[in-house]
Amino acid sequence: MPTTTATRAAVAGLAVALAAPFLTSALATSSAADDTAGPPAPPRAVTLVPGLVSPLSVAVGGRQTRWFSQNFTGTLMRQRGDRPARPVYQAERGVEVGAVSVHRGTVVFATTLRRQTHLMRLGRGGAASELADLGAHERRTNPDGGVRYGFRRLGADCASQLPERFPARYRGIVESHPYATTTAGGRTWVADAAANAVLEVDRRGRVSTTAVLPPVPVRITRAAAEANGMPACTVGHVYVFEGVPTDVEVGPRGQLYVSALPGGPEDGSTGAQGRVFRVDPASGEVTLVAKGLVSATGLAVTPRGAVYVAELFGSRISRIAPGARRARPFLPIGMPGDVELHRGRLFATADVLAEGRLVAIRR
Repeated sequence: MPTTTATRAAVAGLAVALAAPFLTSALATSSAADDTAGPPAPPRAVTLVPGLVSPLSVAVGGRQTRWFSQNFTGTLMRQRGDRPARPVYQAERGVEVGAVSVHRGTVVFATTLRRQTHLMRLGRGGAASELADLGAHERRTNPDGGVRYGFRRLGADCASQLPERFPARYRGIVESHPYATTTAGGRTWVADAAANAVLEVDRRGRVSTTAVLPPVPVRITRAAAEANGMPACTVGHVYVFEGVPTDVEVGPRGQLYVSALPGGPEDGSTGAQGRVFRVDPASGEVTLVAKGLVSATGLAVTPRGAVYVAELFGSRISRIAPGARRARPFLPIGMPGDVELHRGRLFATADVLAEGRLVAIRR
């Protein structure tokens, strides 16, 4: 579906630290130990901050300071230690705030208002300055403008019966919606969910495209057609959905790990189509790490390459072992939006489309 609809689906469908240890050191340093040291204690989520509205993004830095967004209220929050969380930045009405990350004390986030999208840096006292105009880059380059989406082959008569949210054929349109960021080595990478691309921003604020995510071909089943209001004539045909990046993190050997949705139904009605990719930031080469996820909206990567993935409508956080092609359930939790790893401790946002929470995950 067009990026506009895909973004609304991803965002509407999308629309974490304590002094005690939460995970064993194996979480950050030796995923192999998880599998050989006997049955570990089952993980559990401990609520740090309740009563949140759309907490779709979380970052942890320094001395266990948690930064998290309330996207749809345009609010950036901070919690230090056991102190109450408080807002540190408030956007104007109608502006979405998200894509929060922190690196060496510098907090980066994004603002979105229709086609106006900007990468921001938080200063002292809540003052924010612009790092880059992401919307301008999208308007200038439209990274996925040459990618064909929609049905591969479908007769005109059948195409005329499609609901509006499933156009028969189209190319990537001009739209930007930064959903996640990460910084390393003076460069910030952005998972732009509407551009279907991973972007790079250098120290001078210059934006370039690192990679466009591959589209997601899905064969329409009878059940999928009925669940999504498609005519019976679409059954058996392949619909090519957009590849929508929802998070980006730096993993082993400087490789980028990216969680992704298909730009379509996220409830599993067309199958578990979420994926995790590895992107080489030097070449832009995209490699599939694992698939079979339901609405993958965030991820965290250990130094050994184990990946934890928030599956929003799967209501769980799953784990992909190094070298594995499939995820295994790690923690059942209602509507997780994002997951973050900091010094061997795992944090997440949960119930993000209801009364949201910031949680720490403890063994």
